[in-house]
Amino acid sequence: MTKPLFPLPDPLVIPVQGEDLGYPVGRIFCVGRNYAAHAAEMGVEVDREAPFYFTKSSANAVLSGTSCPYPPGTENFHYEMELALAIGAPVFRATPKEASAAIYGYGCALDMTRRDLQIRERKKQRPWDLGKDLEQGTVFAPLTKAGDWGPVADQRIWLTVDGETKQDATLAELIWTVEEIICHLSGYYHLRPGDLILTGTPAGVGPVHAKQHMTGTITGLSPVSLSLTEAE
Repeated sequence: MTKPLFPLPDPLVIPVQGEDLGYPVGRIFCVGRNYAAHAAEMGVEVDREAPFYFTKSSANAVLSGTSCPYPPGTENFHYEMELALAIGAPVFRATPKEASAAIYGYGCALDMTRRDLQIRERKKQRPWDLGKDLEQGTVFAPLTKAGDWGPVADQRIWLTVDGETKQDATLAELIWTVEEIICHLSGYYHLRPGDLILTGTPAGVGPVHAKQHMTGTITGLSPVSLSLTEAE
């Protein structure tokens, strides 16, 4: 086997409640426009025929509690609070029962977004990568195993900036359920342990600035937090 020219960083490992071992981050899939109110505030309609996705690099993911600088190239940096689900078993072309069994756990996550770049590229019908896949732009809280939390139902999901509530909804408002997402996505990918799926953000997204602090919470899960420092 050919030896590498240089080492790559080890994968990010997310702590798991009640476990000594953590969950290594492999691929990150994100569901777009999975709350009708959020789609409306973005000036678009929900595609109810099927979910759609974008991806984020695992190398750009960080753990909750991180402080990071305001990112370059943007003047409109947005928070998006989301439920993350972690895959715990290989699954391909899943049935709803298989999809449910493949879920290892759940956690709170932030999908940070350079909104001005996302919208600019969307208007030109170009990929969103500059807007979405940015360094330290995906933040994960510790995971809770699925059996320790229970099924996704009407749990509250909310986010505060410097203590002021900005997003506030329930998981019952998800357009596509977690099982439906796994069934659909596994028709295109062989999903495997290490894969994380961010299931979409509710209404109330908005800008955040240097020296501000965000905390996102879902009932029964560990909260996720991020602090912004001055731009480098």
